[in-house]
This record gives sequence, C-alpha cells and structure tokens, in this order.
Amino acid sequence: MEMFVIGITVFTLATFVGFEVITKVPPTLHTPLMSGSNAISGITIIGAIFAAGLKLNFWTSAFGVIAISFAMINVVGGFMVTHRMLGMFKRKG
Repeated sequence: MEMFVIGITVFTLATFVGFEVITKVPPTLHTPLMSGSNAISGITIIGAIFAAGLKLNFWTSAFGVIAISFAMINVVGGFMVTHRMLGMFKRKG
C-alpha cells in the first residue's frame, strides 16, 4: 500500500510539472522539443514493455499494455506533426 501511495504521489507531481513546462514552451522551440519528446517516448515504450513482461499480476500486464499503447500513439503522432512542420520549410517550385 505504501508503494502505491508513493507511485500516485510521483504521478501527480509529474503531471503538474509536465503541464507547467509544456505551457511555457514558445512556438519556435516546438519542433526540436517534439523530436526530443519522441526519443523520451521511445524510452517509455521500453519501460512499458518491461513492465508488461514482468507478469507479476494482471494489473502490471494491463497497465503495461496501456502504457505501450499510449506511448506508441505519442511517438507516431509526434513524428507526423514533426514531418508536417518540417515540410513547411521546403522550397516550392
């Protein structure tokens, strides 16, 4: 039970800190930071695969699969947005 409370506390603090950091990013830094966040999401996928593969109980596997799904959506969406934004800098003609 103590580990659960610690986990929820870390998750809540990370949510607030992440929100504050993201809202302060100027638009000119968006594309480089998006590429960096794609790399971080790749690390998240590895951790989620590890968590799902432990099979300690049903919940670790279920949350691991959910984490894999959300991280993959983030990676694919991030690369799509980055690709589209970089396409705006191509010369026409």
